[in-house]
Amino acid sequence: MQHQNHHHRCRIVLTGGPGGGKTTAADLFRRELGERVAIVPEAATILFAGGFPRPAEQIARRSVQSAIYHVQRNLEDVQSARFADRILLCDRGTVDGAAYWPDGAEGFFSSMGTTQQAELERYDAVVFFESAAVSGISIEGGNPVRNESLEQAAAIDHRLRSLWSAHERFTLIPHSASFLQKISTALGVLQALVATLSART
Repeated sequence: MQHQNHHHRCRIVLTGGPGGGKTTAADLFRRELGERVAIVPEAATILFAGGFPRPAEQIARRSVQSAIYHVQRNLEDVQSARFADRILLCDRGTVDGAAYWPDGAEGFFSSMGTTQQAELERYDAVVFFESAAVSGISIEGGNPVRNESLEQAAAIDHRLRSLWSAHERFTLIPHSASFLQKISTALGVLQALVATLSART
């Protein structure tokens, strides 16, 4: 049975491969845009930082991604209820789990009782931060729960981009040698999106 799309609030997803800078950017955007937006924190980081296991076995990995998916949905609903007058900035979204699913994206959506299109429609826009790993740059020193190698991070980035780029309002923020330049570009994109979406509501 397909999930209902409880689209109470405008939602913008900040996503991308490991080491893309999206979590750092989300905090900066919150400070810059103030009370116009509210952050939905990354479900995976909350779970793993709290001691949730990260097993290698395929069956267990499916359970991990299922947990992340459901926590993500509920986090979005919680923040939507708490901040009824704000646009939600989601640090990752429900589509992300498909890039980590052992049996491929189609198996993920089927197992979650939904479709890729239904999950994409939960969000009004997607801002995709390309991982530094795509350019062979180290991604160490960011998120303490990150454990991907450079090669794994680049592959995840590719799968995520393939999934999210199907959204009609998808914006790529490419890797840059200057992180400040990358964040400045993303902030301009986000400010324009917030203005557009605010005008619609």
